[in-house]
Amino acid sequence: MHLSAEVIQTIKWDKQGLMPAIVQDANTLQVLMMAYMNAESLQRTLDIGETVFWSRSRQSFWHKGETSGNVQVVKEVRLDCDADTLLILVEPAGPACHTNATSCFFRTMSEFADKPEQL
Repeated sequence: MHLSAEVIQTIKWDKQGLMPAIVQDANTLQVLMMAYMNAESLQRTLDIGETVFWSRSRQSFWHKGETSGNVQVVKEVRLDCDADTLLILVEPAGPACHTNATSCFFRTMSEFADKPEQL
């Protein structure tokens, strides 16, 4: 699927041309991770059928699983009602988190109540 200029203009990108992308397992519905996309990374994701993000720290594209093999096969991409957040439903080939956890959201705030330096 190719994004038309009209669709790209309808999406509410932030001042840096980015949008949060929440990645969710299409089968379990577990939230796996959150990253950022720009128009080109969204188009690349749609073109190859695997998630491609924009790394704010490296200022470069990041194809999830390119080095680890833990790719995320895209099943569906949704845009929220305000057109400012993406929800990407995927079939993951492995853990989403760089710590090797299934999800990046494995820690609770209560774990850090007395240890804020560990956040």
